[in-house]
Amino acid sequence: MLNLILPMDSFYQKSLIIHLVTSTNSPEFTLLNRALTRSSVIGLDAEWKPIRARQSTFPTVSLLQLACQLRPQLGAGSEEPVVFLLDLSLIPLPSIWELLIEVFVSPDILKLGFRFKQDLVFLSSTFCSQGCDPGFDKVEPYLDITRINHFLQHKQRERKTPKETKSLASICNEVLGISLSKELQCSDWSCRPLTEEQKTYAAIDAHCLLEIFKVFQANVVKEGKSYGNVTELHSSNINLGLKEILEKHDIGDAVIRTNFSEALNIVQATVTSEDSHRVAKGGKIISMASTRSTMPMDELLLNIVRKYGEKILLKESDRKPKSSKKKGKKRSSVAVCREKQLDDIGDWQGLPPWDLSLGGDGCPKFLCDVMVEGLAKHLRCVGIDAAIPYSKKPESRELIDQAYKEQRVLLTRDAKLFRHQYLIKNQIYRVKSLLKNEQLLEVIDTFQLKITEDQLMSRCSKCNGRFIQKPLTTEEAVEAAKGFQKIPDCLFNKNLEFWQCMDCNQLYWEGTQYQNAVQKFIDICKLNE
Repeated sequence: MLNLILPMDSFYQKSLIIHLVTSTNSPEFTLLNRALTRSSVIGLDAEWKPIRARQSTFPTVSLLQLACQLRPQLGAGSEEPVVFLLDLSLIPLPSIWELLIEVFVSPDILKLGFRFKQDLVFLSSTFCSQGCDPGFDKVEPYLDITRINHFLQHKQRERKTPKETKSLASICNEVLGISLSKELQCSDWSCRPLTEEQKTYAAIDAHCLLEIFKVFQANVVKEGKSYGNVTELHSSNINLGLKEILEKHDIGDAVIRTNFSEALNIVQATVTSEDSHRVAKGGKIISMASTRSTMPMDELLLNIVRKYGEKILLKESDRKPKSSKKKGKKRSSVAVCREKQLDDIGDWQGLPPWDLSLGGDGCPKFLCDVMVEGLAKHLRCVGIDAAIPYSKKPESRELIDQAYKEQRVLLTRDAKLFRHQYLIKNQIYRVKSLLKNEQLLEVIDTFQLKITEDQLMSRCSKCNGRFIQKPLTTEEAVEAAKGFQKIPDCLFNKNLEFWQCMDCNQLYWEGTQYQNAVQKFIDICKLNE
């Protein structure tokens, strides 16, 4: 069990608990059964190993995430959100097939997803491959996050689900005001054991669906779209927990440090006769989830389902991988060879543009494109000048021009950039690692960067600017922060020193978060060895 504690103010406190389910005989699986009987809304997501575009079979789903907001028990307050990660590479799939079918069609549970139809197709294929035939073909009632986003943005209100091109990260940014990192989306989800970063990434992806729905639900109440007396939710506090996770995720470890402990320390649960009732079917043991009793939806949720609910229904044609539109057209041997070369390209050779012998100033400078934007913040935290593109969606030529003009090395994971003939030699490097910590070490090693403890946290992680050399007193900081930044009252009596960015005027101070960040980069860069 992963317990992700979120530091909150006294007004809104909660934690996100993550259970990794690897067996139907585990305490975590018992908790999953109990949670599903007490959840009216769940968020669904799935992860699989990325496949090549022309692969003729569906990918095998490795992980299924179920995020539950437990309803309070009688006499208790609201409960903490919990996410279950079902490891489909370890759990015998026939043993959970019937449980999931019931969840997917239960009228007492609203299912949330982000374009979950594709996930359902892949899940159906994965379960069918292990003898569960037929696979999953229906999810109802269901509500897609893209439909919720359209409602919240007041773009259209039709019954039909609108076509949507926005990513989940974009929707999270618009609705919750948080930055959802997607750097692990294309990691190898079939590899075991899963990293702590992967577990946290997967949990947040499912949990954010619940947070977005809470904002939607509050707006429905506010605009009088439902019936009954319901206390209005405050969206400014609804998303605070998720925002705290991601802010800490940005500045601290690749994920918040987590410790495994017995799940029974959280909930004292034992397997009841209903939970453990199983029956042999086709020579395989299948858990009979149909004996579980669920709680019906309250009036507010029921009216939301009636007005906005939809369903996913797979057709026979959905179960077959789509053939390539370019039928019969084979790639030439030159194209195949070129593609292979692109996979190996990007190794650094020669001198960087800031080298003194090339007329540079000797100070390392990088430009991180959108694919490695998180790396830019890590480089800034160790005192390295790391810029990002001028525009949000720059053309390849713009990236190269900016790097050349500012004497920077362009860092990217996009092999397509190397196809351009106008690239300047020694102006671009392809980052091979997926995780930010590993990317940082890769860049430090490749360019032989010298990192000292004095450099740590010497640049603004927000804009890449340098700090004013003279620290500010509390009085000076309060005056400097007027109009754009609030300093917490609890800092006034701690006699802290403040620093201000010379470019964006952002204020920083040596709080617990600062100390944790310094220690993190001391450990990553092995400065204490």
